[in-house]
Amino acid sequence: MEGSHQEMQLFSCAAASSPPRLTKPTDHDPPLDLQLSISLSTPERAAMRKMRGPPSCVEALRWQAAEQIRLATTEKAYAERVRELTRREMEMAQTEFARAHAMWERAREEVQRAERIKERLDSISATCHSCGSQQR
Repeated sequence: MEGSHQEMQLFSCAAASSPPRLTKPTDHDPPLDLQLSISLSTPERAAMRKMRGPPSCVEALRWQAAEQIRLATTEKAYAERVRELTRREMEMAQTEFARAHAMWERAREEVQRAERIKERLDSISATCHSCGSQQR
């Protein structure tokens, strides 16, 4: 829980150094001085934090680095998931290709068998014509 409190403090430190503005400031905007703190720490920890003072920019940089590590870890997990799904799709495609190839081979064999039967029938027919007998 102390990490949550530190995050809130780091936000305020980072905001003080370079506040991002989504809208243009106007002259009648009241100055914002938000200091949010949500913590379930013990009084001893709170006293220790007060003795240390406000978070430094080094702490803000540490927090940013930790956030970048967290994002990189999330992106890495996503990339690994996509890689696994791609691997499965490739395996399925290879299986389908092997099945299609086997079907093509069977069809080719059937065509060859049909051609051999046709050749035999043609030879029988030629023999019958040569001998002059009618055999059907």
